[in-house]
Amino acid sequence: MSRMKRGSVISKFCRYLSNFFKKLINFLMMRRLLTRVINRVLLSEPFSPAMIIEAEIHNQGRRKMVVGLGNPGMEGTRHSVGMTVLGALAVQLGVADRWRGDKYVSGEVILSEVQQTNVVLLRPRLLMNVNGVSVAKAASKYGVKAEDILLVHDELDKPLGKIAIKHGGSARGHNGVRSCVDCLQTDVMPRLRIGIGRPTGKTSVDRHVLGRFTTEEQKVLDSVLVQSVDLLLSQLSQQDSQQDSPPPSSPAGGRQAAQKRNERARSVSPAEDSAAAQS
Repeated sequence: MSRMKRGSVISKFCRYLSNFFKKLINFLMMRRLLTRVINRVLLSEPFSPAMIIEAEIHNQGRRKMVVGLGNPGMEGTRHSVGMTVLGALAVQLGVADRWRGDKYVSGEVILSEVQQTNVVLLRPRLLMNVNGVSVAKAASKYGVKAEDILLVHDELDKPLGKIAIKHGGSARGHNGVRSCVDCLQTDVMPRLRIGIGRPTGKTSVDRHVLGRFTTEEQKVLDSVLVQSVDLLLSQLSQQDSQQDSPPPSSPAGGRQAAQKRNERARSVSPAEDSAAAQS
């Protein structure tokens, strides 16, 4: 009798878990669908290459754009570290006092130059989940192709102190990047991923990413900002020198394998870099 009761309890528990996960999956799917709908509604007209052609003729030149993904009013938090890096880049370029609001793109913009290359710096003024609306509108207005948009964002799966370039591909669960992919209708945008690490103990992921860096973390972040700005400037220069080059032949393992190799090769640790410089 006791075995039957135990079997019944286990069966009920399994059914409960099954129903729970079904509801969770449905909730996540509905949330993602709702975000896509909001992206489409806010993006008054779909992004298309034709807009870029018209903008290029108007602007008389090809432009590149660096975007600091984040939440407005939450600068200084881990989730908005992309905005912090973008601010450091503006300081390095000597244009930090030139931010201006742009109602059309729902963001703040600086027009600058890096080695005779026109560069747009963009801070979206929309929530992270719909940052892509601002990015797509800015790309259309300022004549920037998707492959010339460099997204700077936080990365949970890398520890604080690690940064890496990712050349296109999936959003890897990052809502801001997913919004950009959805609105631009492509995933070719390169990204600078800034490691923030996963939470320890009982701290939830939401609380971790929306929290501010600790005093000790800030010391590491200061070094990360220097490294990130240098890498951004290097990427802008490399892209400029390669923009008219023919595409390379497909490497061994295909595009996905090549992306992983490039990401590992470009992974940077400020601590390791400084140690190497001293040796």
